[in-house]
Amino acid sequence: RFIHLTFTNHYKSIILRGLILGMLLFLGGQVLIWFQTNGQFLSKWAKDHPWIMSIVGGTLISYMFIKATALIAAHYGGLLWPGRFIGFSMGITSFAFLTWWLMGEGINMKTTICVILAVAIISIQLFWK
Repeated sequence: RFIHLTFTNHYKSIILRGLILGMLLFLGGQVLIWFQTNGQFLSKWAKDHPWIMSIVGGTLISYMFIKATALIAAHYGGLLWPGRFIGFSMGITSFAFLTWWLMGEGINMKTTICVILAVAIISIQLFWK
């Protein structure tokens, strides 16, 4: 019985690490997408080289999203919707933060509510069983 319990706990630990890694990959991909699409407003080089930005960035970002989707789907027993909601919500929160921090765009009430809803969606996917 002890061996079975240890194996079960180890398996749950691996799956939980996959969820966390998947979320980090989604977050990293969303941050990179922000720089890929909005870098043109921060850097003349990025504005002058959209093909390089799209080819190099797009390949890396796509790979990150593919792996994130697989890891989160594994955590949720093969379901795809939880990963979609988590990825979307990570995008909303990272976009709001980076746009405020790097572009100086204020966060108005509408954006605040959207960020709160995104955090709520992440929380529902993580904690509602």
